[in-house]
Amino acid sequence: MAYDGVLLNCVISELNNKLINARIEKVYQPEKDEIHLHIRTRNGNVKLLLSASANHPRIHLIKSSKPNPVSPPMFCMLLRKHLAGGRIVDIVQSGFDRIAEIIVENINEMGDLARRRLIIEIMGRHSNIILVDDAGRIIDSIKHVNETISRVRQVLPGRMYETPPSKGKKNPLEQINQSLVNLFKEAPPNRKPDGIITDNFTGISRITASEIVYRALRDDSPTLQSIAADRLTAVCDSFINFFDDVKNKRFYPAMLMNDDGYPRDIFPFIYTLYPKDMQQHYSSISEMLEEFYTERDMLERLKQRSSHILKVLRTNLERCEKKLAIQLEELQEAKNADKFRLWGELITANLHAIPSGVTEVNLVNYYDPNGETVTIPMDKSKTPVQNAQQYYKKYSRAKNAVVKLKEQIAENREELTYLEGLLDSLDKCTGEPDLEEIRQELMEQGYIKKTGRDKKRPHTPSKPHHYISSDGFDIYVGKNNHQNDRLTLKAADHNDIWLHTKNIPGSHVIIKTKGRQVPDSTLYEAAILAAYFSKGRESSRVPVDYCPRKNVKKPNGARPGMVIYDKYNTLYVTPSEEQINKLKQISQS
Repeated sequence: MAYDGVLLNCVISELNNKLINARIEKVYQPEKDEIHLHIRTRNGNVKLLLSASANHPRIHLIKSSKPNPVSPPMFCMLLRKHLAGGRIVDIVQSGFDRIAEIIVENINEMGDLARRRLIIEIMGRHSNIILVDDAGRIIDSIKHVNETISRVRQVLPGRMYETPPSKGKKNPLEQINQSLVNLFKEAPPNRKPDGIITDNFTGISRITASEIVYRALRDDSPTLQSIAADRLTAVCDSFINFFDDVKNKRFYPAMLMNDDGYPRDIFPFIYTLYPKDMQQHYSSISEMLEEFYTERDMLERLKQRSSHILKVLRTNLERCEKKLAIQLEELQEAKNADKFRLWGELITANLHAIPSGVTEVNLVNYYDPNGETVTIPMDKSKTPVQNAQQYYKKYSRAKNAVVKLKEQIAENREELTYLEGLLDSLDKCTGEPDLEEIRQELMEQGYIKKTGRDKKRPHTPSKPHHYISSDGFDIYVGKNNHQNDRLTLKAADHNDIWLHTKNIPGSHVIIKTKGRQVPDSTLYEAAILAAYFSKGRESSRVPVDYCPRKNVKKPNGARPGMVIYDKYNTLYVTPSEEQINKLKQISQS
């Protein structure tokens, strides 16, 4: 569901109940498009998130925190100057659109009481956070919008703030039944009522419009011409009743879950479009939004930040693949070089019969039991002896090339495996530290150039996945090569069990034994994790090798994550999301 005007109205209702007369103590900007306000209320301190992210713009209270940059951005410093210590006097929604205004009173530099408006516009890629003074003039915004971006509306310091164009849409809270009836009567008969609602009223997403229609008709897709007059009146009544609940703040936040129990959508009320048992009620809209958006937002930001790393990996993978194709072709040609030796021998044996200045000769192949003739190209500018010597040299070069090409092909294939492993590690990133470790590794290996900024960049080691088996054993799963090395070579004891997919890039997995015998069920669960966190995730009967950690060694000069092992056994498992979810539930209980 889009974060529409109805959902925003629900959020503002909660914020007004909790934040009016509260004071803004601290302002942070952990992301380029995100502001965190630390607010002191009569009931304790809370944190308010304002995000102008293109994919997940929103406003709601949060409990979690994010690391902040060492130097706060300019917009953050400006907000601190105008808002820190200020009192929140009101939070309003502009015309039922996706615009929230936090009105703050604070003492200005002159010692006078001044009023500021912190406005968040929740409008997809056009989302913004804007600070406006008491005269309606823009002090600054988190995103500047000039004429090259929008000719209709510029958002720049010093300009008067104007709300985004409404495109003639009306406030649904101000409608009466008769105006709705007239609206439907005047619409083309092939239009659907939910489309008419979204086109004519602000803040209503298509799913909310479909819910209003469905409550009346139990059908969300009829056209006007197929709806009887009394049923059309029922749609109008449903609209009025729906927004009567909004006016009277009778919200009932609910999260729609999919068949696997994962969040799928969020609603301000129970939506009858979906079975009630698939919708989980929350007493706090902010709690629901934080649970719904946190992981999505994190993955989206990781995707954005990993784009450069992904490009580096793909570029080098393409380079290796092209080089391998050329090397294999050259190797095949080199393996066929025995013909050069044969041609040299045949020319030498027939020197007396070959005249100078010919372009080819037909000679009997005395190695052929049938005595077939061979056509041999000749360089007419050279004597027969020189032609023979040229073919012997080609044969000698080809023999040496076979040895070198085999070495180069082995090195190239090793690099391909390494890069594919890094690509797999990139998919496993769950936080900034994981991503930073891959970036550091690429710099160490020479794929990314180091800069002065990289030397100053603080680095916090990432942590592996942690699971608990059904038998109570701790199982750790590495997310990247540096983490795999730490997990296997430093964190694991000699008698712990080490697992890894056979000849498939993937994670190192460690079962902490603490001197106990590991049951087959735990071994199987750890093998499932090893297969799931590998490139064989989508395959069946994935081979997973396992052995005591003491049998695993790292060769001198080996790349990060590369180890050798012996005296191992192999399990064949088929990983699934359901099995991983079961282990997650065990680990969280």
